Amino acid sequence: MKFVVLGVSLAAGLSVASLAAAGEFEILSDQSRFQSEIVGKELRLQGYGPIVVRLTVLPDGQIEGRGLGWPVTGQWQWQDGFFCRNLNWGGSDLGQNCQAVLLYEQTVRFVSDQGQGDFADFRLQ
Repeated sequence: MKFVVLGVSLAAGLSVASLAAAGEFEILSDQSRFQSEIVGKELRLQGYGPIVVRLTVLPDGQIEGRGLGWPVTGQWQWQDGFFCRNLNWGGSDLGQNCQAVLLYEQTVRFVSDQGQGDFADFRLQ
């Protein structure tokens, strides 16, 4: 049940190109750009009301934060233009997933399954 909430399913089946065009999102396929725009900043996923997930992608390859009151930990690496991460959320292993990363102003969109799956939008802080 926790995975469903954290994995926010909003656009299954849409391509990364159509997601990018729909809201002027820019695809971040370069690791140095990802690092300068995203790494070290807090990412917030807001639900209907309060912030439900806070994450930080750290320069040393770690991920830390909290989601719905449970700790979130993990590791990440950049691979072939994708953000590849392993996550553990409150004791549940969410596994490995390589994601496309898109940016529009202060919104970062992570699209699972190398840009072919569901997406979640986080606000940069």
